[in-house]
Amino acid sequence: MKEQVGQRLLECRKACKLTQKQVAEMLDVAQPVYQRFESGVFECNYEQLVKLSTIFDVSIDYLLGKADI
Repeated sequence: MKEQVGQRLLECRKACKLTQKQVAEMLDVAQPVYQRFESGVFECNYEQLVKLSTIFDVSIDYLLGKADI
């Protein structure tokens, strides 16, 4: 599941034309931490998922792979 979330994060970030550094700053995490979210090494916590869904203007279910846009 981490890999699927990571792939969705990558797709959303690119669609929004944001860098990993920009998203990491919005999440208040270091860029390497965000990179690990995208690569599926680390899992986002609930608060981070809420922030990411707001940043990318998608549902949490979409980020988790439980819904399509």
